Amino acid sequence: MTDIRMKQDDIRAAHARIRSHVRRTPVIRVDAQDFGVTLTHPLALKLEFLQHAGSFKPRGAFNNLLSRTVPAAGVAAASGGNHGAAVAYAAQRLGHKATIFVPDVSAPVKIARIRSYGADTRVGGARYADALEACEKHIANSGALSVHAYDAAETIAGQGSVGLEWEEDAPELDTVLGRSAAVG
Repeated sequence: MTDIRMKQDDIRAAHARIRSHVRRTPVIRVDAQDFGVTLTHPLALKLEFLQHAGSFKPRGAFNNLLSRTVPAAGVAAASGGNHGAAVAYAAQRLGHKATIFVPDVSAPVKIARIRSYGADTRVGGARYADALEACEKHIANSGALSVHAYDAAETIAGQGSVGLEWEEDAPELDTVLGRSAAVG
């Protein structure tokens, strides 16, 4: 029980920390029949695609950069696209250098988005694991701050802040389904 409370406290602290850096995205209610589903209550959709960089990922990126010391070498992340765009965006907004590693299979539009935020974007390797390995070598050699896409408490707490907003905006919520792919 204490562990769960601690995590909720971490998410609340992250939400307070990043609040001025992310958008509070709207929740809209739609008739489930519009989607061919019969339910006794409306669907509530949180429009995180309206978030900076097009997904919920800036929440975790900002929480990392605001809760940890960023060295002169900047930050580094491996990504298939959305996390890299979020880290690049957060770094640009906060005045830090960013180096983002993506595999060859990343969508060109996502690579372009990462570059548009001024990040040193390095494309290579067939899989995410290859980009992660290159990123870890860069971090070891440069001293850059690692901003992991999912295996970091700061990332998870920041991204969890979407749940706090949803809880406030749609208190009747009892089930959440998510999709992390951003448009473009």
